[in-house]
Amino acid sequence: MSFKNRCLSTIFSIAVFSSCNSQSPTNVDVASFEQAIAKGNMQLLDVRTASEYQSGHLSNALLANWNDEAEFKKRTETLDKTKPVYTYCLSGVRSAAATQWLRQQGFTAYNLTGGINAWKKANKPVEQANTVKQITKAQYEAMIPTNQTVLVDISAVWCPPCKVMAPIVDSIAQVKSGKMVLVKIDGGDQTELCKMLNINAFPTLIIYKQGKLVWQKEGIVSANEIAKQLQ
Repeated sequence: MSFKNRCLSTIFSIAVFSSCNSQSPTNVDVASFEQAIAKGNMQLLDVRTASEYQSGHLSNALLANWNDEAEFKKRTETLDKTKPVYTYCLSGVRSAAATQWLRQQGFTAYNLTGGINAWKKANKPVEQANTVKQITKAQYEAMIPTNQTVLVDISAVWCPPCKVMAPIVDSIAQVKSGKMVLVKIDGGDQTELCKMLNINAFPTLIIYKQGKLVWQKEGIVSANEIAKQLQ
């Protein structure tokens, strides 16, 4: 059975089950969801689209669009299976399906019944995306010294793989201090720049030498590979 067909089957089963029992081992209400967040040591996952996320999201939520099979699989593969994952969407349907899929992959996962709609209805806090001034192509190029080696890290705060790469990049910058320049760009905010640079996934790492782009790679990259490219 294909990924999409499995999803449809799962959603149908969840809808039938939820109509009988909104509080199940995998579906939790707003109060339980909030308690889990307050306790910490968990992973909060928004499974909506990027535009939905930008319209309002729970604080510190990561993002993986359930409707985009490739993106969802790629982003969730870096989640920690030793920590529970609490998912939500708009009304709870997509996140219920995502929760079942995550459980099939070995995660301990829970779904917010009613989604962010129920969360808002209970007057719980939601963060709005800030309006950020867009960096122009000229401004970006000015960040790249032509007489030094530069490592550009284009990431997003809601990106699970970016969370994995952040300490690796910071460690390399510390080891290479004085020998290279690290430029960090929040791709989640700088959408126009990402379009101009043809950035299709986060994180994307770029290396410039003497002002020329010599290497670019997206996703999880080992410290050894980055260090080798920086030589």
